[in-house]
Amino acid sequence: MKPIVIVKDLEYGYSIQVIVKSISFEVFEGEVLTLLGPNGVGKTTLLKCINALLKPKVGVVYVDGKEVHKLSEKELAKVIGYVPQEHKPSFPYTILDVVLMGRISRLGIFSIPSKRDYEKAYEVLKLVGIDYLAQRPYTEISGGEKQLTLIARALVQEPKVLLLDEPTAHLDFKNQVKVLSIVRKLAKKRNVAVIMALHDPNLAYMYSDKIALMWKGQIFAYGKPSEVITKRNIEKVYGLKVEVINHGNLRLVIPKSISSEF
Repeated sequence: MKPIVIVKDLEYGYSIQVIVKSISFEVFEGEVLTLLGPNGVGKTTLLKCINALLKPKVGVVYVDGKEVHKLSEKELAKVIGYVPQEHKPSFPYTILDVVLMGRISRLGIFSIPSKRDYEKAYEVLKLVGIDYLAQRPYTEISGGEKQLTLIARALVQEPKVLLLDEPTAHLDFKNQVKVLSIVRKLAKKRNVAVIMALHDPNLAYMYSDKIALMWKGQIFAYGKPSEVITKRNIEKVYGLKVEVINHGNLRLVIPKSISSEF
């Protein structure tokens, strides 16, 4: 089986400041890869390079055998769905309208959404469990519902790859679990390769097939969650003393008290 995403020797930076460097990995269909690490290690920059929003100084990214930085915006939208950290529309579009925007790459220049496009939109809304919100204004729903709307908008593009930048940011505990459970289920059900950025090692362990633990713009450790989420790795990358506890099929990372430092 061939990988659907290949990132090879990627480097990006500004003048003498390097943000990410020597990044290489592969992702297969139906696989969830998590870019894990604290703020500022280059996770968002790496996702933007994969999505051709930023052009790397060195290296190349292939998706479905095509170099992403040589694709047009319309061609790119047919293979990659991107869910940013935040999305603030200036107009109170309905949830259905927001999702339909994901069909633009499938329409002609003067076309309007067809009956089939509407069917696709309702299909993905049902898939992520928010079809009952179709006519609600996007500006009047919860953070978790907004994340699911953006995931639905990306999925309606019918991409081969789904990129998510901190999909649990600003969500409560219940919605974090809900969103990541749906993402993992969609990867398997639709055979979509998922690359997502997270900063919580416990969530990464629970919902990933592989983890790329990032530190100082590079991949510090890469592999299965059980191989990457270790006491040594987490303490080195996060600069925090932790306990790592195995509980059934789970591995929990628990920070030690730091109150004495304040």
